[in-house]
Amino acid sequence: MGDDVRQELVALLPRLRRFAYALTGSREEAEEVLQSACEKALSRLHQFERGTRLDSWMFQIIRTVRIDRVRYAVRRPAANDADIGETVAFDARIHEQIEARHELEIVRREIALLPEEQRAVLVLVTIDGMSYQQAADTLGVPVGTVMSRLARARRKLAEAIDTPRAPARLRPVATERAP
Repeated sequence: MGDDVRQELVALLPRLRRFAYALTGSREEAEEVLQSACEKALSRLHQFERGTRLDSWMFQIIRTVRIDRVRYAVRRPAANDADIGETVAFDARIHEQIEARHELEIVRREIALLPEEQRAVLVLVTIDGMSYQQAADTLGVPVGTVMSRLARARRKLAEAIDTPRAPARLRPVATERAP
């Protein structure tokens, strides 16, 4: 059983990486979450039930690893990750590309601000292409919950594109004036 599951796991890595990135908002943290999840899965391969979906099992492990990391971070705050927006390359050659990149940045920022439950559903359904039922099975929630979380997430993203938030600005520092 081990070799065929390992091969299937390798084939799933791009999907798992996208899911981890969507949950974390950071490429570095996504890689760490994915690595930890793969280590857990491989060390617990005997717990995987043949005939069930490996991707659902892995998505659940990734969510669990992410939750554990968030809980740990709350107890031990770490340095802030670099702003994801800075990693997006700027291409000034074509106006449409600029606009598309701007909207992409808005969507990325807003996805990162979504509650994790909404973010997970959004990624599984819209990015990974799962059906509502598959996402519900993966997350262990009813289909109606998936539908409502997805609707709320999509509404927030649409509102963000229509009326983007102003970037956070620093307040001016009060300076003393010479008499």
